[in-house]
Amino acid sequence: MSVAASAAAAAVGAGAVALFRLNRLPSSPSTSYRSCLLLKGLRAFAPFPYRYHFASYSTSSLLSQEAAAVASQLPRSHANTSSNVVEILEQRGLLESLTSDGLRSVCSSSAPNQPPLRVYCGFDPTADSLHLGNLLGIIVLSWFLRCGHRAVALIGGATGRVGDPSGKSSERPELDLETLHKNISGISATIRHILSRAAPTPDSVSILNNYEWWKDVRLLDFLKDVGRYARVGTMMSKESVRKRLESDQGMSYTEFTYQILQGYDFVHLFRQEGVSVQIGGSDQWGNITAGTDLIRRILRVEGAAYGLTFPLLLKSDGTKFGKSEDGAIWLSPSKFTPYNFYQYFFSVPDDDVVRFLKMLTFLSLEEIAQLERDMDTPGYVPNTAQRRLAEEVTRFVHGQEGLDEALKATEALRPGAATKLDAKTIEGIREDVPSCSLPYDQVLSLSLLDLSVSSGLLESKSAARRLLKQGGLYLNNSRVDSEAKKIEANDIIDGKVILLSAGKKNKMVVRVS
Repeated sequence: MSVAASAAAAAVGAGAVALFRLNRLPSSPSTSYRSCLLLKGLRAFAPFPYRYHFASYSTSSLLSQEAAAVASQLPRSHANTSSNVVEILEQRGLLESLTSDGLRSVCSSSAPNQPPLRVYCGFDPTADSLHLGNLLGIIVLSWFLRCGHRAVALIGGATGRVGDPSGKSSERPELDLETLHKNISGISATIRHILSRAAPTPDSVSILNNYEWWKDVRLLDFLKDVGRYARVGTMMSKESVRKRLESDQGMSYTEFTYQILQGYDFVHLFRQEGVSVQIGGSDQWGNITAGTDLIRRILRVEGAAYGLTFPLLLKSDGTKFGKSEDGAIWLSPSKFTPYNFYQYFFSVPDDDVVRFLKMLTFLSLEEIAQLERDMDTPGYVPNTAQRRLAEEVTRFVHGQEGLDEALKATEALRPGAATKLDAKTIEGIREDVPSCSLPYDQVLSLSLLDLSVSSGLLESKSAARRLLKQGGLYLNNSRVDSEAKKIEANDIIDGKVILLSAGKKNKMVVRVS
């Protein structure tokens, strides 16, 4: 650092301590002040040429012993502050790589005066809902919250216009502004809905949009202030770039710049928001290390910014977990109902269920181990572990209300169930099973065999008769044994719907109008 810069730092040092003392009484017991946030206030005092140099100072070099003591006494806002989140993630199969083992140290309970970390995960608004592939990022953020840290969800309102080439064989299609805004709104709502339940206090979670700082950045200024610190050789050596350059599609300059754009997001969040940890899937390693490298080069900070990656969610056969025959497993209930979400996890193979219990739930490892042992016992009820998995993940994503809805719909669709059906429950599952509409006067007094055919449940009356004799034809979950059965007024639930079942899996909702 130059003599002039050192003088500038010394000149504002007293002002920084004064600023800290003014804010030493938090607005609520859960509020914490990290050194990086102090540096943000410090930069407000500093002239433009010197503001980046303050990041190279440690807290102790800027603050008096009194101020540092106050900072160390501000509590974390969660009961599990003694837990090392890195070790937890490692035990549960949620840790792929760390940029530095220093992150273990700052998360260690042996450093009780360490203030809570601010950790961020980025989400590109490529759709109006997140999907199952994004769930691990939210879960890892939740583990940081449970261990007393702060979570930042960053929506890529700016970088989403460029498109992340990681794991892609071709360039993403460009989104129009209306679609982009819709996607940002939908994703923000999903994240807020999930993380607000996991957050110990409202100020533990922030949702930011990187367009807020990118919209004012000018190209020449960016090239001068940031571009000069990005090494082209390093950028080209990233796996995501190298694979695309070797492909027939190649890579546009726009996509090539993505890693430096995401890297600068980390610089901005580190400098302005006190964020020192970025997390992401294993395919984000290159983008994350681009950020830690820029922080080191631009802000001249060593060992203060960390990156952590978690493995992608894969099935035991190595294929991606998160796709169904009909497309993505969405986290938004308007795109994928809690019932369907629950059923998806209820149906995972035995080979996957224990691993997913560790990765996707917050059950203790002891309880999961017991479920695994139970699976090998003679009296084990099939799908018990899957049921627990489905309950825990559905509750995490959709809340207790969503889980109750899923369980009620599951029971409603079970032939022979004793649960009393109502029109609201049936309407709630109408999107999950085939349905048709028939006039009331056409349905009333119609034989069940004829209704099974006219509704499309079965192909022919003979097939319906054969299934009835086998005990597999159900009307509103009640098995029908008589070929003479005709639809009566009290068979039409609330005068609106009828649920037909052919065996356990084939259903038909008949809407009566």
